[in-house]
Amino acid sequence: MTTPTLPQDAVAPLAIVAVQLAAALYFVIDGVADWLELATRGAVGEVLLECLVALALFLAVALGAKVLRDTLRRAARQEEALAIARGAMADLLDARFAAWSLSPAQADVAVFALKGCSVAEIAAMRGAAEGTVRSQLSQVYAKAGVTSQAMLMALFIEELV
Repeated sequence: MTTPTLPQDAVAPLAIVAVQLAAALYFVIDGVADWLELATRGAVGEVLLECLVALALFLAVALGAKVLRDTLRRAARQEEALAIARGAMADLLDARFAAWSLSPAQADVAVFALKGCSVAEIAAMRGAAEGTVRSQLSQVYAKAGVTSQAMLMALFIEELV
């Protein structure tokens, strides 16, 4: 079982909530102490507003912490959904490339094309000539039954949507 880790971008908000909580606790304790001291002299009214403000601050910190917790949980669920979608896309690519009988080189070129890379960019990344990449893309398009990079992308988008 893996231990859940705290996202890096959650450290600062959690630190802020901790500081706010410490301040709220200080004001609540100070207000209660003042209340008890003045209650013995019959002057409770002077401290009532201070205690109410301190309690409101404490409640605001609690609400902020709840919102932060909910936001972190939502972000974790979205990250998990994104990971699942990435896996689904990889599975879909593998299945289509196998169905089209793409060679490993053609599959690499197709992935780069699906990522929106130009022929020149693909050639540079693969250390190949642009003519070779154009030829491989033409073969991919023919096997996929499309005539352009946009149509190739549309096949996968349509499948996922």
